[in-house]
Amino acid sequence: MSEAESGAASPEGGASPDSGAPAPEKVRLFVGVDLPDTTRRALAGWAQARADEIGGLRLIPERSLHVTLCFLGWRPATDAGHVGRVALAPATELGELEPTAGAWLPDRRPRVLAVDLDDPEGHLSALHARVSQALAAEAGYEPEKRQFRPHVTVARVGRGHRVRPVPLPDPPAGPFRPPALTLYRSRLRQAGAEYEPLARVDLQAP
Repeated sequence: MSEAESGAASPEGGASPDSGAPAPEKVRLFVGVDLPDTTRRALAGWAQARADEIGGLRLIPERSLHVTLCFLGWRPATDAGHVGRVALAPATELGELEPTAGAWLPDRRPRVLAVDLDDPEGHLSALHARVSQALAAEAGYEPEKRQFRPHVTVARVGRGHRVRPVPLPDPPAGPFRPPALTLYRSRLRQAGAEYEPLARVDLQAP
């Protein structure tokens, strides 16, 4: 959909061509599980090494690495508080996760470079199901039909580039416990999206 072609107001807000009144501000939302700083640093280093070897990759900033649970897309800014309360209510302490393998997604003509995570106790998948069901029931979310795949996106294929899905070395090992569940606002920038936390709840016992 092209806003420039349609003449519609920007999703971030703007004037309505019909009434002259400002259009309601919209925000791009997703729910994600945060990573410890040490895990982010290790995965960012692994991704940097791949980008040095393979042209055309745009790295995700270290501070932005996370596990996406539910992507809600554009929503009225006034809905963000309600969405946050619904999304974070099912939060419970998670067991250990561990990076297991690099992955090109999708397999053919990949658009992203990711690191798959082992979820041996199934806690992350169960949290995804609870959050998805809660948002579907109370916030108008339409759950994805494909099976949840625990992973961290570490790089994207740059616009105008094609990357051959070459074999990948194992990512840095090391189990970790996710520290928090967060509702994020994704701000689209020329250099890539920036993620702003709007609401957060701890996933670790005090």
